[in-house]
Amino acid sequence: MFIETEDTPNPATLKFLPGRPVTGDSRTVDFGEASAAEGRSELAETLFALPDVKRVFLGSDFVSITKAPDVSWGDMKPVVLSTLTTFFESGKAVLAGGDEALKYDVAPEDADVVVRIRDLLDTRVRPAVAGDGGDIAFRGYKDGIVYLTMQGACSGCPSSRATLKHGVENMLRHYVPEVQSVEQVED
Repeated sequence: MFIETEDTPNPATLKFLPGRPVTGDSRTVDFGEASAAEGRSELAETLFALPDVKRVFLGSDFVSITKAPDVSWGDMKPVVLSTLTTFFESGKAVLAGGDEALKYDVAPEDADVVVRIRDLLDTRVRPAVAGDGGDIAFRGYKDGIVYLTMQGACSGCPSSRATLKHGVENMLRHYVPEVQSVEQVED
């Protein structure tokens, strides 16, 4: 099995492309710590067992891994590649059944606005951030404020605030006049 790697804008995160489905659909799962993976993903649990793995993000066809700041990718990359190869060759399921996205409440009068916001996020924003090894998740909308969570390589990336404020917020305000601002929410 050959696994490609790509750099991301976040120097602590590397994107691994196994050439096969990971989650297999548009769903992404972000594990900010080892305890979050317990019982939800054997792959993430296996990766967290490696020294210096700080975050695991599972995309449709990639895995992004964030390392500890004092470790080099030159030291870590071969171990991660070996671990990923062994896991994918085993044929085990990446995710345990029943993993669902976080729920959010939307006021009935905001339903149309939320549909337009989610459509823009799904068609214009998420594909771009997936290319950088991350994702952006909708967490809510209230009183003109859109609440989003940066995931994977985008979580903790030095340019994530600029992406949210100058990129996503400006685009949403342009296409959805009801949007006044975008705020980041930590999971």
